[in-house]
Amino acid sequence: MDQFLTPEFWVAVGQIILIDIVLGGDNAVVIALACRRLPPNLRRQGILWGTAGAIVLRVLLIFFALALLKIAYLKLVGALLLLWIGVKLLLPEDEDPHAAIQASDKLLAAIKTIIVADFVMSLDNVIAIAGAAENAGSQHQMFLVVFGLLVSIPIIVWGSQLVLKLMDRFPIIITAGAMLLGWIAGTMALTDPALSGYLPQDDLMQWGFGIGGALLVFALGRLVARRSSR
Repeated sequence: MDQFLTPEFWVAVGQIILIDIVLGGDNAVVIALACRRLPPNLRRQGILWGTAGAIVLRVLLIFFALALLKIAYLKLVGALLLLWIGVKLLLPEDEDPHAAIQASDKLLAAIKTIIVADFVMSLDNVIAIAGAAENAGSQHQMFLVVFGLLVSIPIIVWGSQLVLKLMDRFPIIITAGAMLLGWIAGTMALTDPALSGYLPQDDLMQWGFGIGGALLVFALGRLVARRSSR
């Protein structure tokens, strides 16, 4: 029991909570975007099941995170996936080829989008939690990893429901959320091992890649929407 009273343990607990608050916001936006077209009675199910699937994937990622992020081009693939999801979210609802599908099918599609996007976006989150757990010592590591994942659940679920309510009142949030995915995709691509050795990893470069990714999603979304309306 004394091992849970050490300063290192509680410092790691505090770090993990901060990590979940800071990095969990992006995931909440993605979940809300994926569920925004569901009927109100299915939104909660979409959020809960999508989050549950995402958490299961995070548990698996914990054990492979350090090795995965050392593989060249993995983050580039993830960045492309996020760009695709961001552009897809900008398509008008009346132009959505899946608009006529029954609500139950749309629920499954929303859950799938949540899991794929969260899988891509959770790499940095998982690494951060694992790093904070390691600092507390090996005897605490597994407990802290599980604790970090448990803390992230209410943050993501509550945040998703709040964002959904805001999107109903302010549709511009949908565009902002899609551009946020582009920003994350840009910064993720910059840190891929295949590029990090050739490009500076300073704040200016991160801002450049982030803004470029956000503008790319916005431009492609507008272009695809125009072509679909013709």
